[in-house]
Amino acid sequence: MASSKVLLFVALFVATSSLVLASDPSPLQDFCVADVNNTVKVNGFVCKDPKVVTADNFFARGLDKAGNTSNPNGSKVTAVNVMQIPGLNTLGISLARVDYAPWGINPPHTHPRATEILTVLEGTLLVGFVTSNTENRLFTKVLYKGDVFVFPVGLIHFQQNIGYGPAVALAALSSQNPGVITIANAVFGSNPDIPANILAKAFQVDEATVTKIQANF
Repeated sequence: MASSKVLLFVALFVATSSLVLASDPSPLQDFCVADVNNTVKVNGFVCKDPKVVTADNFFARGLDKAGNTSNPNGSKVTAVNVMQIPGLNTLGISLARVDYAPWGINPPHTHPRATEILTVLEGTLLVGFVTSNTENRLFTKVLYKGDVFVFPVGLIHFQQNIGYGPAVALAALSSQNPGVITIANAVFGSNPDIPANILAKAFQVDEATVTKIQANF
């Protein structure tokens, strides 16, 4: 009986320890303002000396200004991440303003390091995301002013302004530097190009079609 209790205790301890180790560590100090010019490469940014940190390291302005949507997609993302606010370093959060021309799109893309929660400030958006390859299930929703929608981390998602006037949304992301992979740009605009025969087979089209699409990027 005693040995059984010991084994049960050990099993519980291992399970609990595993759960603890699987979580993100807590910050070890009040803040770690990014020294973006430091040549030391780490997973994130080296901290500035706290003695030279000022309030401006936690500040940015300009999100009241509409982005220029005069581009083929008809949208503009204005990011506020660790590059704009060095004080976000290690804090695991950032945001972006997204402006859309009428019928403009924020094309299919992913954030490899962040979940996104999107709030519509003006206009009407059609939004959606696709699950991973096990199902490739598409979830879509029409959002109106004040509506909120979540895009799970790493999944391909998009937005389209389906109204006749401009639209604006604010996106919050669970990373100081969420990254973005725009699918079309990455696949057809890589440097150097992905060989056309590979893309032709993947998309089940001829190589001439692939080459024509690549030329657009």
